[in-house]
Amino acid sequence: MNIFKTVLKTSLFLLVVFVAASSCKKTKRPALGDYPKDANAPGGPLKFYAAFNGVSTNPLMNAVDSVRANFPSDNPLLSVTGVSGKAFQGTGDKAIKYPSANDFKDATSCTISMWLNNTVNANTELLFSLASKDYWHESAAFLLLEHATPTKCQLKIAFQDHWVEYIDNFNKPLFDGNWHHLAFTYDETSSLLKVYFDGTEVATPGASGNLGLGKLNFKTATNLVLGGWNKHAGLSGPTDGWISGYTGKMDQFRLYGKALTASEISALYNSKL
Repeated sequence: MNIFKTVLKTSLFLLVVFVAASSCKKTKRPALGDYPKDANAPGGPLKFYAAFNGVSTNPLMNAVDSVRANFPSDNPLLSVTGVSGKAFQGTGDKAIKYPSANDFKDATSCTISMWLNNTVNANTELLFSLASKDYWHESAAFLLLEHATPTKCQLKIAFQDHWVEYIDNFNKPLFDGNWHHLAFTYDETSSLLKVYFDGTEVATPGASGNLGLGKLNFKTATNLVLGGWNKHAGLSGPTDGWISGYTGKMDQFRLYGKALTASEISALYNSKL
């Protein structure tokens, strides 16, 4: 009887091993590296990217940053047709608020890129703000547009209380009702801020493009506001009546932790990215 039990156990064991081995042979193990790479992996040069392409009934999903799945804490703006996919429509009195711009606050050089579509109006419009209480306007970086005509406008970009102002020489049709690409680069090695319109660099007025900052320091930055300034997202800061949010459409908002080259800016424009 003991011999029978031993033979039976041995037979069952061999059967289990055979079945297991047979099962293993049916599945091929994929080779390492046989998977798609993330073109915008966290930690890369692209720090924040909102394409606004969502079609959900949840507005937070429609404005998510795709680099780190950073959802806005508030999005009161409507989704409309963009230059590529969807965009958001500004209202002038509301803005999208994100808890942060990911690790863009660690950038020492940078590029800010976006697509815009607006028509002439009399507003002084704030398009974005990187909120920080270290500066008098409680914004470490912002963009302001005003005195618009169909063929030109005044453009003012500020980093850490240092401004570059295009008062009389931004002769570009940014308010003609068509989509246009706008980008800014800042290089810590030269302290130069450059502006690009539809893929081509715009001449900087005088020597004002040299901010003299060296490495940027956005360490105390908190919220990122798109489509307005701090007050339009319920954050502290100036509340003056002349401060309007953006009334046009915005698409493909990107923040890089490096100064892109002229050819890289041109590629964004040509590809509608």
